[in-house]
Amino acid sequence: MSDATLTLNNAVELPPIGLGVFQTPPDATTSAVEEALRIGYRHVDTAAAYGNEREVGEGIRRSGVAREEVFVETKLWISDYGYDAALHAFDKSAGKLGVEQIDLLLLHQPLTSRFDLTLDAYRALETLLSDGRVRAIGVSNFMPEVLTRLLDETSVVPAVNQVELHPYFQQKELQALHAQHGILTQAWSPIGGITSYGGGEKSTFDDPTLVEIAREHGKSPAQVMLRWHLQEGRSAIPKSVKAVRIAENFGVFDFELSPEQLAAIDGLDTGVRGGPDPDSITLENYGMPIPEA
Repeated sequence: MSDATLTLNNAVELPPIGLGVFQTPPDATTSAVEEALRIGYRHVDTAAAYGNEREVGEGIRRSGVAREEVFVETKLWISDYGYDAALHAFDKSAGKLGVEQIDLLLLHQPLTSRFDLTLDAYRALETLLSDGRVRAIGVSNFMPEVLTRLLDETSVVPAVNQVELHPYFQQKELQALHAQHGILTQAWSPIGGITSYGGGEKSTFDDPTLVEIAREHGKSPAQVMLRWHLQEGRSAIPKSVKAVRIAENFGVFDFELSPEQLAAIDGLDTGVRGGPDPDSITLENYGMPIPEA
């Protein structure tokens, strides 16, 4: 089952578990990607704003795994929104990754304070899709009202919306909207890592319900959470630079949670976001130049 895939709304297939490299230093990224691909991952998620696209590409090349076997996902930053700017941002990302075609290209944030630029950037993604330079397009951190506006004003339904999603923050209204429009829900911080360093009162890793379910399966709480995502039809992007954790996060294809266990995890939702409110992301606060390739 380790080769199972999810099918996007344009028939492109995506491996459900991807290696995330958010906050992974460039000097650690290449080895993490190489190790993940050695273990069996075939999906890597990065972003222009992470500053490690070049190292992701190098890790893929060093792995010896054929380019066509690796699903490469990246995101454009808000500083490169606008139609022409987004087209050039694709060139920058593809150049750093060392690829001619990107499998999945997302808008990293909705930039609600300049939604005109967001729409123009998404229209650039539609052009890239039409031209075959990307295989699928989507968004990240788009909440229901903003996602609905995008759907109303553009032509191509996003294939993916990558959002914070873990047992303590499940965004069920947003997931329902995704299901209505055939958009794949992709989880960042899928095992609630943000709950362990985000200042919250409790961490998913210590949650009694998750610990008990993990004990019943001889697995870790992290593996239980990733299995929960898979069985509910989501893609998940766990991150680590430690070989043992990278392997652990991929060891989720040999057990199955019961309906009762899934329901118990569904019941852990607190509704509390760990990351920033997407509406708080503005050019004034978060704008930064993305270097050339």
